[in-house]
Amino acid sequence: MSTGTVNGTQPKAEGADAAVVRVELGPRSYDVSIGAGVRKRLPEVVARSGARRAVIVSARPADLVPDPGVPYRLVEARDGEENKTLATVGALCRQFADAGLTRDDVVVSCGGGTTTDTVGLAAALYHRGVSVIHLPTSLLAQVDASTGGKTAVNLPEGKNLVGAYWQPLAVLCDTDHLRTLPEREWRNGYGEIARCHFIGAGDLRGLGTVEQITASVRRKAEIVSSDERDTGLRHLLNYGHTLGHALETETGFGLRHGEAVAVGTVFAGRLAGALGRIGAARVDEHLDVVRHYGLPWRLPAAVDADRLVALMGRDKKAAAGAPGRLAFVLDGPAGAELVDDVPEGAVRDCLAAMPRD
Repeated sequence: MSTGTVNGTQPKAEGADAAVVRVELGPRSYDVSIGAGVRKRLPEVVARSGARRAVIVSARPADLVPDPGVPYRLVEARDGEENKTLATVGALCRQFADAGLTRDDVVVSCGGGTTTDTVGLAAALYHRGVSVIHLPTSLLAQVDASTGGKTAVNLPEGKNLVGAYWQPLAVLCDTDHLRTLPEREWRNGYGEIARCHFIGAGDLRGLGTVEQITASVRRKAEIVSSDERDTGLRHLLNYGHTLGHALETETGFGLRHGEAVAVGTVFAGRLAGALGRIGAARVDEHLDVVRHYGLPWRLPAAVDADRLVALMGRDKKAAAGAPGRLAFVLDGPAGAELVDDVPEGAVRDCLAAMPRD
């Protein structure tokens, strides 16, 4: 895969032919712009917000961060799950205070999904909420993490256990940022694109990068607009994530998020088949889609099944007061849905049958 171009062509002029997806949330609605050069729209978005100053938190070189058009402080950040902690959030809030940021000002994130999450949570907490704009720079962040308002950090006990819902003012997915992504970061993003196949986005194989991002964001926007706070439909976005999050934690994040979700997606297909929800052809389709994107699909050799089951029991979807039962988003006759009474024995049997590296 070439990382020097997007969709096999040189990027077009700034913002030309950008796709725009609207997240409809009443007075908190916002646009997700997708295309080459859209980061240059940042001053327009800041101007519309009325902010007098900004703090830009960036995990990318300074020359990749556009001037927001108001006085600002640039704060360096680092992507990576090891930095996705409450300590990082506290340090960011202190930087906001030192910069004199008020509730009427704005925070800008520039980086991958972990930066989007930590900066979003810091913005949600500082002064009980200050506006945030996301400039996601990885495929994973553009496809998923930057849209929808979920912000969270990890605890040693599990992934994304502390967070808040805080919608951005805008999301600017500049595909120019993707030109230098290493191969593994492409795969990381493709893990989320692969799972979109099973939650209503359609078959995205063979489409160009911009089209894949747009279709994934459009489906997420539809779901979030109907269910902002995970009371029903939004559970679909967790397809493949129950085992995926457990694998991330159990491997010490040796598996990247998208890679773990890919394995979780294959597992979700196998589990749905074992429960009689889907037939063999649909089970095989899960593996076909994941392998199409060059993603891992086997369990890592060293992971412990007991630990995985315990971690999945702490998942945010886990059914309260149901001993011996686990919750998964699973495919079925009417499509994917949350199934909150999966017998632990069925999960263990499927784990035991999963091939290992």
